[in-house]
Amino acid sequence: MLISALRLMVLRTFPRAPGGIDYDAPVGDLGWFGPDSVTWRIHGDFAGMLSGGLCALMLQTLHPSALAGVWDHSNFRADLLGRLRRTTQFVAATSYAPSAGAEALSARVRKIHAHVKGVDQFGQTYSADDPALLTWVHVTEVLGFLTGYRKFGKLPLTLAIENQYFNEVGIIAERLGAVSVPRSRAQIETYLQAQQAQLRFTERSEQVLNVLSAMRLPVPAGALARDVFLHAGASLLPSWAQTLLQQSTKQRIQAQIASGIIKTLSPSFRAALNDGVAARAMRRVDRDSKELMRWPRS
Repeated sequence: MLISALRLMVLRTFPRAPGGIDYDAPVGDLGWFGPDSVTWRIHGDFAGMLSGGLCALMLQTLHPSALAGVWDHSNFRADLLGRLRRTTQFVAATSYAPSAGAEALSARVRKIHAHVKGVDQFGQTYSADDPALLTWVHVTEVLGFLTGYRKFGKLPLTLAIENQYFNEVGIIAERLGAVSVPRSRAQIETYLQAQQAQLRFTERSEQVLNVLSAMRLPVPAGALARDVFLHAGASLLPSWAQTLLQQSTKQRIQAQIASGIIKTLSPSFRAALNDGVAARAMRRVDRDSKELMRWPRS
């Protein structure tokens, strides 16, 4: 009963729209990562990915130029869920699609980015295809995904696995135009420390987070599901980001409670969603999807 309810909730919120991507052919195509990658395991865990993606979104609101692109060029106020769905489809495709499909989607995103330009609220010019901004968005996302997996995923993480993950997923940022992408845990931490001086929690940050906290989900008890995942995402924030985002004691307690709820439900989410694009990609390369439940042999 619980597994069926969770499956219905997820598929109503994030429908498995193909988006022009064929995950089943050509047979044997490994895509950008393949069945022996860490990425195929981490990106297949729904609870870790959704909470990690929400954590990344919170972090991204702290960068004035990155936030300005969303503020000036998207309809997040009216359709934030649609934006989250498109981001989810991009991550799924670049993770699991055959190489041609991943390349085509990346090219489409690069074309969109070329038109996203302006001036942020502090008078700095920005462009969505700026390698520095692309790196910021990438780092916040993959840090969120990995932290989400560490807290809610099935397999224990080691430093070697973390480093392999960061090294693998760097290709996604590079195909969008990023350069000098951090590709290890140490490089990620050094990068984030260097970025903190330019981060700000502004009225724009607050407004985006307010829109996020009021987002309607098309499922029963949608507000409850939204709040639990939002608080779980906040539980993944680094301590310096919690301070910058002015997280109250009450919010930090809510984050701890939500984190416990999602951790308890994670096995049920895995059981409910075991036939998604990760399983299809494994069939495409003639491998058993059960292999994704253990780390690849080094």
